[in-house]
This record gives sequence, structure tokens and C-alpha cells, in this order.
Amino acid sequence: MEKDKRLAATARLLEVMNTLRRECPWDREQTFDSLRSNTIEETYELADAITDHNMEGIKEELGDLLLHVVFYSKLGEEEGAFDFGDVANALCDKLVYRHPHVYGDIHANTPDEVLENWEALKLRKKNRKSGTLGGVPRSLPAMVKAYRMGEKAAGAGFDWEKKEDVWDKVREELGEVEAEMKSGSKTDLEGEFGDLLFALINACRLYGVDPESALERTNKKFMHRFNYMEEQAAAKGYTLHEMSLDAMEELWQKAKSN
Repeated sequence: MEKDKRLAATARLLEVMNTLRRECPWDREQTFDSLRSNTIEETYELADAITDHNMEGIKEELGDLLLHVVFYSKLGEEEGAFDFGDVANALCDKLVYRHPHVYGDIHANTPDEVLENWEALKLRKKNRKSGTLGGVPRSLPAMVKAYRMGEKAAGAGFDWEKKEDVWDKVREELGEVEAEMKSGSKTDLEGEFGDLLFALINACRLYGVDPESALERTNKKFMHRFNYMEEQAAAKGYTLHEMSLDAMEELWQKAKSN
């Protein structure tokens, strides 16, 4: 019964898309290129809902993102390239191929072993000419891209023998940043900071921490504490600009305790 409900909902969605493409002036004008920026925005809205653990928001944003999948599939159908069925079947074929521990005779008993097999199969199946890192999308935000490149390199065997060894690299890169700052030359400072961030992102990967989520958690914490400081200053008739650093530090400590 539940399966019938899902199939009926999918059929309804595809028919609604057909109607909109045929009868709505805005939908008729859309192309792959015109939808691209909206798709990126919808993806970030879903990410926000996931960060907030807002189940109703996640459901809504998943729907918005699914609309884009259906829309692109409709555009592909109109060009005679592919349709929604082709997209779904290609995904199923890919999932079966990349899960030989489920559909084949390969053994993978841990999530790490599954990821290693996944990366090896991806490299074998496609992007041979572009190499191990060729599958990392160019449009990814820099932090996410760095994390994915670290994952893929590790999947190819290029990684620290022990995760604790990454801290030697972090200290090395920090020392190079400090040396560049002391030299008074700003030429390579950006590059050295980039190397330090890359090392820290790899440390996150090795310790099972998503750096994007970790930084967003700190962002939210900082925003909460800074807003508290402004509110407390306003209650005393001041703005932060009018306060000394010592007075602001006192408010900051109160914000942390709260």
C-alpha cells in the first residue's frame, strides 16, 4: 500500500511538471542554465534545514530540490537526451555497481571499507583520464572541495599512516604562516594560510568531523554570544563601539557562561 502511494505521488509529480511546462509562461522559459543558480540556492536551503534539525523544513526543501530533478529531466526529455526514468534507472545501476558488498561477493564490514571500495569503483568506471581528483566538482565551496579531495586521495592510498601524524603537518604549516608574517612579505601569506586550512580540514576528516558543520556550529555560537553582548550593552545605554575592550571582554565572558 505504501509503495503504491509513493508510485502514485511520483506519477502525479511528473504530470504536474508536464502541465507546468506546457501552460506556465515562467516554466516554459526555463533552461538548464537558467535553473542552475536556483538549484544551488535550494541545496543550501536544504542544508540549513538539516543543520537546524527542522524535519518539516527538510521535507519542504527536499520537495523543492526534487522539483529541480524532475525539471531537468523534463528538459532532457524535450531534447531527446534522457527522461526521469533514465535518470532513476542510471542511479539504480550505479548504486548496484558501487555496492558489491550488498549485490556481489565483495566483503566490506566497516563504513571505511565501503568508502574505499566506492572510491576505487568510481575511479575504475569513469574519469580515468582526469584521475582520482577529476570527479570533484569545480563549483564546490573551497572547504567542501578540500575535504572531498582529501577523501579521494585517501581512497587512492595517499594518506597519513596514523591519524595522529596529521598534527605534525598542521604544526609545520602553522610555522610557515608565522615565518611568512615575520618576514614582512605578503606575497605568499594567502597561500600559507591556505596550506594551514587544508591541513586542518584533513585533520577533521581523519577524526571523523565534518569541517563545514563544525565551523557552522562555531558561527552560530559566536553569533549568539555577540548578540548577547550587544543586548547587554544596549541595556546599559551603550553600543559596543563606545565600550573598552576590557568591558567587552567582561560581557563576552558572561555570554559564554550563559
